[in-house]
Amino acid sequence: MRDVLCIYYSRTGNTKRVMETIAKEMDAELLALTDGVERSGLRGWLRSGMDAMRKDCPDVLPFETERKLENYRLVIIGTPAVGPAAVAAAWVRSFLKQHGKELDRVAYVLTRGSEHKSEDIYRQMDQYTGKAPSGGHIPAGGAHVGHTFWQEEFLRQIRELLAEEE
Repeated sequence: MRDVLCIYYSRTGNTKRVMETIAKEMDAELLALTDGVERSGLRGWLRSGMDAMRKDCPDVLPFETERKLENYRLVIIGTPAVGPAAVAAAWVRSFLKQHGKELDRVAYVLTRGSEHKSEDIYRQMDQYTGKAPSGGHIPAGGAHVGHTFWQEEFLRQIRELLAEEE
């Protein structure tokens, strides 16, 4: 059984592509969060933005993992920066509200369409886990300068972190 879980939400596919790459490189289990609502196109973008701004988070559909969440050596959580306030996707916040305290060690992957660092999103996510993350960020998609660097640097840091435990 794999001991790293990559869990994410992606509306446009950017976060999905990044998390698929990380999961493949880490030989990790990969799981997408969803609420089952259609979110493509302009209507989906508006719906997602409104959901991201609300304090209450929509429930994610039930999911199964190979292990209990607390039994993974590391859970890597991927989210896009959503809306003008740059918050974590509502489904990621919902997952963290429900399961954040079950996670032993976490790392965050933040995808975004700008070079703004959005450090507040990491702090938002920390509130639900009660732990400091062992991660970094990757700019959205492959078009941004530095995407490959951040991905490689993130993977290097994660590998070092896991090697320290062995």
